[in-house]
Amino acid sequence: MSLPEYILERRFNAPRELVWKTWTDADLLARWYGPGVETVIHQLDVRPGGLWLNEMRFGGGSHYQRVEYTEVIEPEKLVWLHSVSDADWEVTANPMMPDWPRTLLTTVTFTQSGDQTEVRLVWTPHDASDAEITCFAGAISGLDKGWGKGMEMLEELLAELQN
Repeated sequence: MSLPEYILERRFNAPRELVWKTWTDADLLARWYGPGVETVIHQLDVRPGGLWLNEMRFGGGSHYQRVEYTEVIEPEKLVWLHSVSDADWEVTANPMMPDWPRTLLTTVTFTQSGDQTEVRLVWTPHDASDAEITCFAGAISGLDKGWGKGMEMLEELLAELQN
């Protein structure tokens, strides 16, 4: 059975090295990742085996994410295992969607195209149960909302960094 994929593709008016930096520098990443929330990056170690420990604060609560990088090819590609975690950074079920996949394989590629950069993100359930795969497949159409807003914020950040 082929797994459902969420694919996000965006083109930015910025050189690849700068776009890469906005995904790998904690201060810059916190400015666009997690629209509408306060993003607190507790750790960002962008190397195979390195962790990105992310907290998104909103409505008096926190949502935690644990990312483990599996492949890093600067400035071309990032691959990681993306999970919901508890406050101790242990992978756990999503409290708002219990059947959401515990882990998503995330692949982000950065391709230079003239003076622009094409970013392609692919999210796929990883070691997921049938219920998790079904939940993810049903949610794909709604994922553009959050990611789309984040990409708008990233576009603004890239414009600011180049002025």
